[in-house]
Amino acid sequence: MAPVNDVVAWGESLDRLLECKAGRLVFEDFLRTEYSEENLLFWLACEDYKKITIETEMTVEAQRIYAEFVKVDAPRQINIDCVTREEITESVSQPGPNCFDRAQRLIYGLMENDCYPRFLKSEIYQALLEQQ
Repeated sequence: MAPVNDVVAWGESLDRLLECKAGRLVFEDFLRTEYSEENLLFWLACEDYKKITIETEMTVEAQRIYAEFVKVDAPRQINIDCVTREEITESVSQPGPNCFDRAQRLIYGLMENDCYPRFLKSEIYQALLEQQ
C-alpha cells in the first residue's frame, strides 16, 4: 500500500504521479483498462533513453523504441501526428539524445489532458484515496 501522502500527492499533478514508482504502477494499471498503457510505457522509455551516453547504445535503444512505439503498425503504436513520426523515422538511424523529445511532449500532453483527469475519477484511484 502506498503511503498516505503519496496517494494524495498523485492528485496534485501528473508530474507528482509519475515521479512515484507506486504511482506509475497504479497509473499503468488504469491505462491498461483503457487500452492506452503504451503512452506511459513510451514516456518512460524516453526518460530512460535520455540517460544513455554511449552512442552505440543510443542507436540500439532508439531503434527499439521506434519499432515498439513509433513506426506505423508498431505493436504499441502511440498516437502522434505524421510530421513527428516522420521526423523520428528520419533521425532514428543516427539518433541524438533529443530524438524523441517532441513525441514525448505530445504524449505527455495527451496523458495530462486526457488520461490523467480520468484516472483521478477512476475507481482505482478513488479506492486508494478511501483507504487513507
